[in-house]
Amino acid sequence: MFSLLRENIRIALNSIKSQSLRTILTVLIIAIGITALVGILSAVAALENTISKDFASMGANTFNLQRYEFRTRGSNNEDQKINPIISYREVTEFKEKFKFPYAETAISFTGTRSAEIKYQNEKTDPEINVVGVNEFYLQNSGLEVEEGREFNVFDIENNNNVAVIGADYKDGIFKGLDPINRTISIRGAKFKVIGILKSKGSTFGNNQDLQIFIPIQHARSIFSQPNINYSLSVKVKDKEILDAAMDEAIITFRNIRGLNPKEENNFGLERSDDLINRILQITGALNIAAWIISIITIFGSSIALMNIMLVSVTERTREIGVRKALGAKKNTIAMQFFLETLVIGQIGGLLGILLGIGIGYAVATSLDFAFTTPWKAMFWATGITIIVAILAGSYPAAKAAKQDPIESLRYE
Repeated sequence: MFSLLRENIRIALNSIKSQSLRTILTVLIIAIGITALVGILSAVAALENTISKDFASMGANTFNLQRYEFRTRGSNNEDQKINPIISYREVTEFKEKFKFPYAETAISFTGTRSAEIKYQNEKTDPEINVVGVNEFYLQNSGLEVEEGREFNVFDIENNNNVAVIGADYKDGIFKGLDPINRTISIRGAKFKVIGILKSKGSTFGNNQDLQIFIPIQHARSIFSQPNINYSLSVKVKDKEILDAAMDEAIITFRNIRGLNPKEENNFGLERSDDLINRILQITGALNIAAWIISIITIFGSSIALMNIMLVSVTERTREIGVRKALGAKKNTIAMQFFLETLVIGQIGGLLGILLGIGIGYAVATSLDFAFTTPWKAMFWATGITIIVAILAGSYPAAKAAKQDPIESLRYE
């Protein structure tokens, strides 16, 4: 039995080798469908990994009070309500009035995204994010200090000239020197570095390790542009009391804005984990789109593979007759053609997986996503190529097995 199987495999491989052009075209047809599946799923998985890594550190016991809710931002609806900015007066009043137990309120705003940071004779490119924060911002945002310390209440209340910097500065303007207690300059203002954050990498082209955080009052004095929009982030001790804290926050901010009971909220409030789930719903839709595109392509590949194998059966009718005349059984003939289809399908699947991973890695690298090996996509691709080979090879193999040996020998 095993010797017969080896013989069939040898004949199948020789046939594939002798028809190299046809084999290459067939392999490419299958590889295109698998590449589409693995490539898109790899890119989507990289996006999910990046989102999960960036937002999971914020924890499930945090919510943000902001100008718009995430689901309405960027809508094409022309009638969308324009919410007023969240002013400094409103965030400070909220912090004073929001007295929910075990809750810490962080206030922040982005002063600029194009600052130039100087240290002695060294300076950065003018592309640095400078964020004004209070003492709770770093921990509420899931940012951790790797060296030095974070802000404390005295730094913020006394408006100290201190700064916490991202991880990239260690090998940047400081040229490998220890940045702690060294003085940097931001638009002429001097700040002593008190802490260096753990590396967070880049997200959507935004390098989070190039940010600089300074006390909020200092930031307001340096960046005094009109209509600055502030953000609030509230962290509670336990997830179980998060909903109650959110209800209290809504009531507090509605009172600050003087909204009557019939008026809708003119601000947004988002739980950190809800934000993750909503973004992952989008990536779920991308996964479905990837499957639809891939299934259509793979279906076309199956038809093409079946057609090519039927042509192969027709071309080798005389060979089939000779083998049957020498005593080959129907199962032996069927297995020979079935193995050819299976080998071609697996070569196409392997090529498609490699190309798909390459495309997924290229997309993830260009967009600064956290790429990981798409084992799930590779598993599905392998299974699909086996199914495609079975479906596309069964009918040609059966047709070859049923041929009459006498008629086959007479075939020219």
